[in-house]
Amino acid sequence: MRVFTGAGLLLYLALSAAAPLAVAGTDDEGAMALKDGPGKELTSGMCMVCHSLDYIPSNAPAMDKAGWKKTVQKMRERYGAPLTDAQADTILEYLSAAYAGKT
Repeated sequence: MRVFTGAGLLLYLALSAAAPLAVAGTDDEGAMALKDGPGKELTSGMCMVCHSLDYIPSNAPAMDKAGWKKTVQKMRERYGAPLTDAQADTILEYLSAAYAGKT
């Protein structure tokens, strides 16, 4: 698990903003690309700070909006994800629209 703090987090975020295709796209090594939709770039950038994007679709079949909400809260509270309330809401809306397999 990658955990960035302080200057490392700032560097990561700066590089992510400078090269959005490297974060959100697929490269020759098979990097995960998330589904298109509002909030995709924010979700890709913030989630990749600590873990692979592969976790998102692999968890999707068991998730609904309530499940994603608990997950986003856990990432903020337990693992210290540096998200504002507005960013957390955007990520929740994206995940529940694009990756909620549970009905």
